[in-house]
Order: sequence, then C-alpha cells, then structure tokens
Amino acid sequence: MSKIYIFGHQKPDTDSVCASISLSYLKNQLGYNTVPKVLGHVNKESKFVLNYFGVKEPEYLNDVKVQVRNMKYNKNCIIVENSSIHDAFMVMQQEKVTGVCVVDENKKLQGLVTLKELAKQLIRGNRDTLKTNIDNIVNVLDGEVVLKYSDEVDGSIFAATYQSKTIVESVSLSNHNIMIVGDRYKVLEYAISSGVQLIIITGGHLLNEDLLLKAKEKKVSIIRTNMDTYHTSSNLILSNYVSTLLFNQNPICIGDLDYRTDLLELSEKCGHTNYPVVNKKGKCLGLLKISDVNQFEKLHVMLVDHNGFSQSVDGIEEAIVDEIVDHHNMLNVGTSTPINFRSMPVGCTCTILYHMYRESGVPIPKEIAGIMLSSILSDTLLLKSVTTTDIDRKVVTELAKLSGVDINTYGHEMVKAGFSIQGKKAEDLLEEDIKTFRVDKTMVGISQIFTMDYEDIASDMDNFIDKIDDLASGKFDIVITLITDIEKNGSYVFYDRKSENLVRDVFDNAEFHQGFFVQDLLSRKKQLVPGVMEVLEK
Repeated sequence: MSKIYIFGHQKPDTDSVCASISLSYLKNQLGYNTVPKVLGHVNKESKFVLNYFGVKEPEYLNDVKVQVRNMKYNKNCIIVENSSIHDAFMVMQQEKVTGVCVVDENKKLQGLVTLKELAKQLIRGNRDTLKTNIDNIVNVLDGEVVLKYSDEVDGSIFAATYQSKTIVESVSLSNHNIMIVGDRYKVLEYAISSGVQLIIITGGHLLNEDLLLKAKEKKVSIIRTNMDTYHTSSNLILSNYVSTLLFNQNPICIGDLDYRTDLLELSEKCGHTNYPVVNKKGKCLGLLKISDVNQFEKLHVMLVDHNGFSQSVDGIEEAIVDEIVDHHNMLNVGTSTPINFRSMPVGCTCTILYHMYRESGVPIPKEIAGIMLSSILSDTLLLKSVTTTDIDRKVVTELAKLSGVDINTYGHEMVKAGFSIQGKKAEDLLEEDIKTFRVDKTMVGISQIFTMDYEDIASDMDNFIDKIDDLASGKFDIVITLITDIEKNGSYVFYDRKSENLVRDVFDNAEFHQGFFVQDLLSRKKQLVPGVMEVLEK
C-alpha cells in the first residue's frame, strides 16, 4: 500500500498538528500506511501539548512535488566497468534503450555508453588488442575454459590464418599474445612453446594430451569454442571491457531527489535522450529516458484543518488528495478523482475526528484523546469562541474523561504556555498564524495573535504597523491583524495603513483607530472574514 502523508495548513496551529497525528493513528488502525507531517514551525502551544501527552512531533514536509524517484526510470540499465561491450549491447537490447550507465564496484557512476559508441567500435575500433577477463571471453564466444592461469587478459590478438611454416618461421610470439587457432598442431605447439598468454581453439577441437601437458608446463590459458576462426575473430572484440570504449565519462546526470519540472527544463536546454539517475552520494540508480518523462507516481495525501490549495503544501496540485477532514468554509479545491470529504460546522477538526473514531469502532488511546482535547480547547479559545458548538462541548467532556485531565486547570496551563510573545519579532508574530483569502484578484491576509501581553505590542505600535504595511506591499493587498486577549474576551484590531477605509467599513466603531478594541471578537473565521468579504464584493 502506498504511503500517505497527512498534514494541516502552512501555518501549523494545535488543531492542524494534532489532527494530523490523530487521523494518521486512526487510518493506520484501519490498515492504511500513513505518516503525519507539518508544513511549518510547530508553535509553543503545540509543543506544550505534545510534550504533555508524550506524543512525537511530526516531521516537516517541504513539498509533494513529483521527484525523479517517483518516476519510472530503468533500474536495470547499469553495468560495471569490467563488463564486456557485448554485455552493454545486450542490456540495451533487452531494456530497449540507447544507453547504459557504467559504474565501478561501489556503483559510483563512471560514465554513459550509448549505441553510437558501440557502433563506432564495431566499424572503426581497434581489433588488434584485447583487455578483458576470461569470463567475458567465454561468454561472448559461448566457449569453455580448458586451462586458466589468470583471470585478466591483456594483449595483442593474432589469428593463425597464415601457413604453419610462415607462422613458425616469421611470426614472433610472446606472453603478450592472444592466439586464435584451429586444429593446427604445429601452430599450437609453437604458440605454447612461446608461452603465449591465451590460446583460443576454434571449431570445437580438442587439444591432444602432449600439447595439453606442455600448456600446463608453460602455464598457457586455453579456451575452446565451437565458432570458426572468422566468427571468433569478429566476436572476440566484443569481449573487451566496456571501459575500453571512448564513452562519455561526464554525462549530464539527474538526482533522484530532483523535481520532474527541473528535469523538463534541463531537457529543453540540452536535448539529451538518456539521463543517468544518481543519489546524493553519487551512486548510480538507473537510467531515465526522456520519452518516459510522463510515467510517474504521484504522492498520496490527506488534508486536515484546511481545504484550499493556497493554504496547503507546495506542489499539492501534483499529488493525489485521498481525503479531506475540515471544519472551515469550502474553498476552491479541485481533485482529479472522487474523494472522501468530511466537514462539519463545528469549532475544531478534532471534533469531527472524534466522531470518525466512534464510527470506525477504533478506541481512542489516552494520549490521542489528550491532543484532540487540546485542539478543541485551542481552536474554541477554551470554549469561549462564537465558533464553539454544543457538539464541541460534548466531545470535550468525553475526551477529558479519556485523557484524565481537568479541563479548566489543563486549559489554563496550555494557554499560558502558548500565548507568550516575549522575545518574538513583530514580523514573526504577524506571519505565525496568517490565513489567506482571495476576492477576485485581491489577496487578503488576516493574522491572529493570541496573547496576555498586549502591552508589549502596544509599546512599539509604530514598528508593528510598519511590519503590517510591509506584508501588504508584498504578497498581500490587504492585511488585517487581530490581537486577541482571552481574559478580556475580545480583540485589538490593526491593519495596513492604505486599507484604513476598507477596515472602517467593516467595523461600525465610533472610535476607529489602529489597535481599537472590539469586545467579544474572538473568531477570525466567523466574525471578521464574512464582513471583509462583503465589503470587498461591494
């Protein structure tokens, strides 16, 4: 079963993090292979929750783009450098490719051999020398070893096509020679006496006993083949090491972690047909034909606490979304296949997950109950937010029993741990929990900061507003920030300076100014976003 990544939105909050973990546990109990992930830095509150209940923090997921490792590259197009030229050709033929990767004994890439290099060798290559091993020769000639005194063969080829007398009287032989000969006693005797490196006997002929004895004394290796002298001479060159070819020792490679989109750009520039695939250690993994660039496996994902691709992981459009569990309004999600979409108008994703556990008959472990409880308390601001429903309250009661914590005591500890802003820069606070909304071509960023230390922000208000302006001059057109004080049960409202008139229209407030306080304003989703959307649409 394919691995499925489960994650929340780009700015992980407690619901996003804990919902990913909780859904992953549920799915794995039902037979899936899932892994929870996060798309950004885990905040203080979430760390407190995970540490409190002894749950491991999910690992970071950078993107779900299709990588080379997800593509159907050929893992068989690899030969070691002491393979024969014949082996290289056979791999190309069997795998229907025009190139093969050459590697050393540690599978480090040494180069790329193509049919072009093989053709050059057969037409214009040197047929007078041989550098290979006995096994390659036996394989190419379909022969058998009669005597072997060395694995390596390195020397000049001499085919006994002259008369025996001419060879004996005119040809000087030595240990540097590889002799090709049929059943010619005098030539065989002369070659053995000269101590040639290797004799290849053609026509399937046997060596008589006295010559065999002399060959043993001289330590002359002997191979026998059923091929005739002509075909033996023609084919022997193919037993040379593939490393003897003049091939491309520095081919353009692609990493197995490279993106498919990068490969397409590379291919447009260089126009090559074959690309060796290597890992970060330089180990060759196979060969990718550019003609196979559209054969790849997409990653499978499940989304929690969001359903808009603009809030999701980079490359989400290249993945297969199998399921979405969310409590927000529907955004522009498009999937290539039907999916499971679970949505309820409740205060937290984990409220929905609680019902999914009950429907599936999977018991909720204490630690999972604890992090689900924490998510609901966090998203509903300790059940004070207007987004809180009776369903949330009932689920909180049940999860508190399962996790064994007191809601009020634990909730206060969690809020205290998570809402401290000491030591944080204004720009980090603004972007820590910012949601993106689009109306036509207008990009709206609405951030929310929960704190009990509002005076720390108020003391440096001009700098804080300057940072909001910076955000509004970048990827956003409009930026509104809520600084929510749970103890006062309301929020201070800030905005970029050029959007003052728009914000004034959203709020009916006689004392309108930067940082004005709105009692009971706790929910960005239900109490602020609808008003902003309405004004923009007008």
